[in-house]
Amino acid sequence: DGEYANLLSNQRGTGYQVQPMDAVYAPYLQANPNSPLGAAGSMSPFRGSNFSGSGHMDNAAYQKAYLASLLAQQKLQYGMPYMGKSGGLSPTLYGSEQAYGMDMAYLSSPTSSHFIPSPQGHARQGDRLTRIPSMARSTTGGAMGSWSSENGLVDNAYESTLLEEFKTNKTRSFELLDIVGHVVEFSSDQYGSRFIQQKLETASTEEKNMIFPEILPQARTLMTDVFGNYVIQKFFEYGTEPQQKQLANLLKGHVYTLSTQMYGCRVIQKALEVVGVEQQTQMALELDGNTIILKLVRDQNGNHVIQKCIECIPQERIQFIVSAFYGQVVELSTHPYGCRVIQRVLEHCDDESTQNAMMEEIMQCVVPLTQDQYGNYVIQHVLQHGKPEERTSIIKQLAGQIVKMSQQKFASNVVEKCLSFGSPEERQILINEMLGTTDENEPLQAMMKDQFANYVVQKVLETCDDHNRELILSRIKVHLNALKRYTYGKHIVARVEKLIAAGERRIGVSSQSCRD
Repeated sequence: DGEYANLLSNQRGTGYQVQPMDAVYAPYLQANPNSPLGAAGSMSPFRGSNFSGSGHMDNAAYQKAYLASLLAQQKLQYGMPYMGKSGGLSPTLYGSEQAYGMDMAYLSSPTSSHFIPSPQGHARQGDRLTRIPSMARSTTGGAMGSWSSENGLVDNAYESTLLEEFKTNKTRSFELLDIVGHVVEFSSDQYGSRFIQQKLETASTEEKNMIFPEILPQARTLMTDVFGNYVIQKFFEYGTEPQQKQLANLLKGHVYTLSTQMYGCRVIQKALEVVGVEQQTQMALELDGNTIILKLVRDQNGNHVIQKCIECIPQERIQFIVSAFYGQVVELSTHPYGCRVIQRVLEHCDDESTQNAMMEEIMQCVVPLTQDQYGNYVIQHVLQHGKPEERTSIIKQLAGQIVKMSQQKFASNVVEKCLSFGSPEERQILINEMLGTTDENEPLQAMMKDQFANYVVQKVLETCDDHNRELILSRIKVHLNALKRYTYGKHIVARVEKLIAAGERRIGVSSQSCRD
């Protein structure tokens, strides 16, 4: 499923760095009291059902014991230190590939890693962890709760049983209400996220209201998660109106940051599609400023957000975005992402002054843009969607260079568009240039043998009138056998033979009709 492709495989950590102890790490130290790691956990000031603890030890000593036991366990298990970006330490802990059969790259998801650093800093004496009982129950009837620190992050090691059952139990049919108390954990898992997305499409308001309170506190984290972002998008798409507004409010002050993040930019785009004009405008205004706008246009993620603003928001609300392009149109047209944005402006901004300003810059550089690997797409767009006078201007500027342009990789695409969308008179100008002024057919011969121009000749045969087609075919037939010796000439030979056969069939049908 392309939507869930593993996009994080290149982010796997290789460095070894032990960070100061965080409060949410403590419960993991108690997993096995007999192990070195568990021994350190038994000294934790957080030990006990409420982790308030009565026996305190010096925090530095506690960390020293923790680090020593950590190194001992790593040496025992792996013979070498390992702590990747995902924070994975043991193949049996929650989220490891041995436990779930998933690629380790998924562990770099901030909400799926079993070690979740606190954004509030490192552990201090007096920090507390609170147990929040879950409404879900295990298959044996015991209640399954979840641990949550004061900053709201979920301790996945405690609550992994339900998710594991969900993945392995093929007989039980799960519903959204079954995962209450575990919604964030499911959202940050490949299969759990897919389950929630599918259920949200048909969920009742009651079901949405049951799981949304778990989503909201973690929404900003989920927005940048490889799997969680899709759940947020589904809530924007299928959530109730109050839920959509609450999520949109969380975006305030974060639109630029999310726009430049691989997964966050998708959430911003979805929000722009579904929220009202006022919230759209508020989001766009966070991107105000020429420097910010142009930086986003050139960003591999941000350019999609700028495109979505142009597509979804009324132009009078985002004129500041369009104005940032003035004087930069040609430069942006030759940029891999900028060329897309310029095309969106030409498509959606129908204000006459905007169109005139953009086209004036483009028309001054038709030939270099035609030859550019990205600029050619902008010229093609104008030929296909622009005004007749703009099309005529482009063809006039290319006239006299058609053969040369046809032999270039990028420009040849533009010549094909000229043939497809030009008027009959303009098409005739191009054909005459290809045929040449003598009977030697030199331009046409050269084009038929060329790796790019041969496609232009095929486009001519496809778009020209019957008279020109017969004329061109008659000239090609003379060189048919010679063309078979050329790699690219074979393409023309195949097309010509089909056209000749089709022509003979038409002649046969026509003569039969006359006899009848």
